Amino acid sequence: MSDQLSVVAANEPLDRDAPAPLHAQVSEQIRAKILSAQWPPHYRLRSEPELAADLGISRGTLRRALSTLIRDGLLVQVRGRGTFVTSTAIEPSIAQKLTTLSEDFARQGVSVTTQVVSHEVMAAPSPVAALLDLHPGQLVLRLERLRSSTVGPVAWLVNYVRIDLAPGLDRADLADRSLFGLLENDYGLKISTGRRTFTATAATGRIAAALGVAESFPLLYLEQITYLADGRPIEYSDVWIHSDRMRVTSLLSRR
Repeated sequence: MSDQLSVVAANEPLDRDAPAPLHAQVSEQIRAKILSAQWPPHYRLRSEPELAADLGISRGTLRRALSTLIRDGLLVQVRGRGTFVTSTAIEPSIAQKLTTLSEDFARQGVSVTTQVVSHEVMAAPSPVAALLDLHPGQLVLRLERLRSSTVGPVAWLVNYVRIDLAPGLDRADLADRSLFGLLENDYGLKISTGRRTFTATAATGRIAAALGVAESFPLLYLEQITYLADGRPIEYSDVWIHSDRMRVTSLLSRR
């Protein structure tokens, strides 16, 4: 993972002689990173032992700092997953299988085509770098695709994928293959978990044109971060869905 908290400690050293206790200093430093958007919503913090070691403090002091931010609604702890920066929106957790749109379409027997609009290796934008645990300026594959069914365009997808974990991915044919399937079958990466956030948004610009809708047409927007079995993030994506042509259904279990 990138050294964001090491940077915090280096730029603003903890003052052990200050009136403010260490846990309060740590919580304020982390708060500043969140409020400045250096740590965007859904950013996952390092493990407690790693954070405590980076800051040169005990795990008990770190827990007090984190508990303050959790109480203030800036952080949330997910059992078995870690500690995340919260979103400003209410996000109920809905369990569902982690599949791609192409896998879902194939399972339902829906005929779709995928047009790769652009693919380029580029420096990860700062919020994406933070979410993917990359250093500033580290390279990712940015992929733009349009999915269409027999009734017309249904989804516009923008993916950012870590090429340090999948070298040569920019040369792969992603028009006819699932991105997850390619990562798992060609690179031996085990995709395990993901976090999806759904919101409503209005169509604008290129997205409106690509989906064949008017400006301000209501779309379903999906933001996703995908993790490997060892906890490393592998992919971040933005997906805009034509709300008249596609619905998202979650299969739920009470327990």
